[in-house]
Amino acid sequence: MKPLDPRLLRTARAARSVLAIGAVLGVVRTLAVVAWCWFLAQAITAVALPALGIPGGAASAAGGRVAENASSASELPMLLLAAGLALAVRTGAGLAMDRLAARSAVLAKAQLRAAALDALDARSPLATDGRPEAERAVSLARGLDALDGYFSGYLPQLILAASATPILVLTVLLADPLSGITVLVVFPVIPIFMILIGLATQRVQDRQWAQLNRLSRSFLDAVEGLPTLKIFRRESRQSERIARETREYRSRTMQVLRVTFLSGFVLDLAGTFSIALVAVTVGTRLVGGGFPLGLGLFVLLLLPETFAPIRQVGAAYHASAEGLAAVGAVFELIDGPVEQARDRRSAPERRSDPEPVGRVGSAPGSRGIRFDDVVVRRGDRAVVGPVRFEVAPGEVVALAGPSGAGKTSLVATLLGFLEPSTGSAVHSGAIAWSGQRPDLLQGTVAENLALGADRIDAERAERVLERVGLGDLDARTPLGAGGSGLSGGQAQRVAVARALYRADEVGAHALVLDEPSSALDAHNESVLAEALRAEADAGRAVLVISHRPALLASADRVVRIGETA
Repeated sequence: MKPLDPRLLRTARAARSVLAIGAVLGVVRTLAVVAWCWFLAQAITAVALPALGIPGGAASAAGGRVAENASSASELPMLLLAAGLALAVRTGAGLAMDRLAARSAVLAKAQLRAAALDALDARSPLATDGRPEAERAVSLARGLDALDGYFSGYLPQLILAASATPILVLTVLLADPLSGITVLVVFPVIPIFMILIGLATQRVQDRQWAQLNRLSRSFLDAVEGLPTLKIFRRESRQSERIARETREYRSRTMQVLRVTFLSGFVLDLAGTFSIALVAVTVGTRLVGGGFPLGLGLFVLLLLPETFAPIRQVGAAYHASAEGLAAVGAVFELIDGPVEQARDRRSAPERRSDPEPVGRVGSAPGSRGIRFDDVVVRRGDRAVVGPVRFEVAPGEVVALAGPSGAGKTSLVATLLGFLEPSTGSAVHSGAIAWSGQRPDLLQGTVAENLALGADRIDAERAERVLERVGLGDLDARTPLGAGGSGLSGGQAQRVAVARALYRADEVGAHALVLDEPSSALDAHNESVLAEALRAEADAGRAVLVISHRPALLASADRVVRIGETA
């Protein structure tokens, strides 16, 4: 991620307030710093000159220009009061900036997390970017939490560097042109060091972040496969693997800390040398009596403040490097679907024989399902097609074919999860669907049946359970995570009942089921076949994907794809 990525401003509106209000607070703080340095320098001069026996006012033989335009001792209370007020304004502006940054960090993380979850929710279930689920979870949890350092440390310092540094350099240049020119000459040294060190920091931080993702994947794989590992007595191998990944992550973390400490030392050293170079020229002229003491003290007090923002930006960048690496992964989640859609639209243009882009949608005038020469491609390979058939209202059509023939991909185009390369997949606009996996959630059976509905219709829930042969299952039965508490066949029939519940609720004209009887015995499969026939008799177009002979025999027609003669 860039030091200030424009995508952050577009996605996280809270970041805009940090920049807008922070710039104003930065200018106020900078002016307060200038005022504080000036009044403090004048107060010190008013005390020091009488102690040295040098009279104030114009140049004198005793001190040359040292006492030029110096304040008198009688003005000391007003100078101290003005310096105190300037210090209070400076402190208040800094506290306001810190509070604004902390509040914006919370809001920005929530907005980024919501945008990423919305992007994942809108993405097709069949779409994949190759990222494991564990990596996504780490990015959205630990990764976004690491943005606290970015908002509370780095971003305020970046704003100060952009708003305060020009004002401070211009002030030094106007107060003492020689010191200002020296600052302009030596100042670029610090940004050059920052860039070089930042590149090194980014490399080690990226490696640490990749190692953290590997560690999370290893842990998740071990947890998911623990029953199998216990059966084959291989759990100790996974423990050793996780321990090895943990040691590697610890080593990567120490590398990041080592680079951070060394970079802080280098930046402080470069800043100290730059300040010392200007201080030597000011001190030499003060000793020679060719420079006013008040002005010299003002320049010397202002010099550390001039170099401080750019030095602190470098230090804060290292503290926020983990957040920067993580938010880059979050933006890939957010932008992923757009890139995939663009790739799909541009795919036909890359072929030597362009074909019209396919279409998927609803046709309210028709109450059935129709596939017109549908071809689905992934890259340059045709997954399925061309396929042409339709399912009329009152008809049960079975879609059959060998594994990998593209049956699920074909139905995915009908549901809008995939876009056909050519042809069109059209339905009536009201469709109920059940996939290969039950995908049940923690809650009661009734809550799973009415998933997505505003309220639960208890009578309808009991009715659809009865239709799929689960009349003895209480709709109030609680289920665990993933629908635990039911057998595989029961979970599959609850998923089918959910599709029937949805069809009744919205008045769907079409019903699509993907392998609904793969976990059922012959009796329950016949009950399901009767339920599908009842749906067709009610006027719905029923499309079922199956390879089970009994379910194929109960259909009015069987459409076979992917079979060679």
